[in-house]
Amino acid sequence: MVKPNIQEKTLLVGFPSNGLVGTFAISYLIHSLKMRQVGEIEISDLPSSLFIENGEILTPIRVYQKKNIFVIISDVPLNQLLAQSFAHVVHEFCKKNSIKKIIIVSGMETVNKEKNGSKIFGLITHSVLDSILYKNQIPKFLDGSIFGTDAAIISIFRKTKIPALVLYAECHPFFPDPEASIVAIETLAKVLDVKVDIKDIKNRIDKLRIQHRKLMEETLRTLQRQQQEKQGNTPQIYR
Repeated sequence: MVKPNIQEKTLLVGFPSNGLVGTFAISYLIHSLKMRQVGEIEISDLPSSLFIENGEILTPIRVYQKKNIFVIISDVPLNQLLAQSFAHVVHEFCKKNSIKKIIIVSGMETVNKEKNGSKIFGLITHSVLDSILYKNQIPKFLDGSIFGTDAAIISIFRKTKIPALVLYAECHPFFPDPEASIVAIETLAKVLDVKVDIKDIKNRIDKLRIQHRKLMEETLRTLQRQQQEKQGNTPQIYR
């Protein structure tokens, strides 16, 4: 008999956003922790598409796992309609798999990024996660407005018993920002209490910028369309 894992199950969620921070951070964590793919997520309105990586056929939205850590990652930007569907699918996944908390990694646009690195901020849906921010010295995200995929997920989970933490790393708004992703990876590793070697991503920063240029362009178009649907002059995370 195998003893059950008594640790609480945590779900990480990543998708293309500002600076592709979520895409870089979650993808690298999957690679570093040698997580295995355990499923795929299908959304009815998502156009049919597949990715080929090292000869392997991959769907745009996949599920990975290692021990008590689960991951849902999307390799495609999600418009407002798809974001809502994606958020509902994430919630259903959490209920079916007894997930106790979720962590979303995303980018926060800034024009005044410090030379010595990006800052990272935390937004929580339930006060029970305050201890995570305090323990890891993550300042709270205090002012602004959110829309897009992270807003869709937050809107659902703030009404449920499953708490959500969003890690926002300051990043460049118009280009892939691997440096901001490194800050997000290091913070995420501390929160999860896992060891992650970031040497590989540091050595591939320039290549990653070039490699993901087209995805960044598509992500920007999606974010701009989402912004146009919003009214008012409140501060935006995505501009």
